[in-house]
Amino acid sequence: MPVLPGAEPFRHEGGEVGVLLCHGFTGSPQSLRPWADHLAERGLTVSLPLLPGHGTRWQDMQLTGWQDWYAEVDRALSELLERCTQVFVFGLSMGGALALRLAAKHGDAVSGLVLVNPGNKVHGVAARALPVVRHFVPSTKGIASDIALEGSQEIGYDRVPLHAAHSLRTFFRIVDGELPQVTQPLMVLHSPQDHVVPPADSARILSRVSSTDVEEILLEQSYHVATLDHDAERIFEESYSFIGRLAPSVGKKGSTSGG
Repeated sequence: MPVLPGAEPFRHEGGEVGVLLCHGFTGSPQSLRPWADHLAERGLTVSLPLLPGHGTRWQDMQLTGWQDWYAEVDRALSELLERCTQVFVFGLSMGGALALRLAAKHGDAVSGLVLVNPGNKVHGVAARALPVVRHFVPSTKGIASDIALEGSQEIGYDRVPLHAAHSLRTFFRIVDGELPQVTQPLMVLHSPQDHVVPPADSARILSRVSSTDVEEILLEQSYHVATLDHDAERIFEESYSFIGRLAPSVGKKGSTSGG
């Protein structure tokens, strides 16, 4: 299947500091593209892969699971580590969980994490029925485009494939068990009004990681896809400042964190 226009992966060859961006469940690189562009314009090397099963049609996602999605970001991280002296991992929603697992598995190779409305659990009564229901019902209504900003749209599926949702539930449980292995500097930005991932998920992550350098920022004006919402510029600037603090070479050649 051809990739939906705008949902293509993105790569920018910049300096010695790299950033891997991980998009969310049923979403695409489009939700993080403005963030990737912001970082690329400031001289960073940026990788924004398209996760398997995403960016085409929801039926394609039925054939994939968390192992496929994680393998793709793990591969992208390895590529960045080969050419960069420092690599940061950023993630939105499920992308936040992918980022956390990369940090738990790769240790000091990951210099820091920035998570936006990271997911930690599949919520609701229906979640418990997923192991059985997925064999009889292929999909349910979609979760894309939870955005407060009028006119802003996320390119994502209008259906959630239930085999994939079941795999996501398994993945969240695995990552939750690995959170104490996360020791890197961490910034978590989350929206009090999020109709996809409740603030409880961010609170759970913050309470279980072993990181000591931690910053929490509330995105009061945005819903779930905050990277395309009212607080987008704040996310971009805060994350660039975060990198600048931990990677001294960034921003030294006259570049600024301003928009």
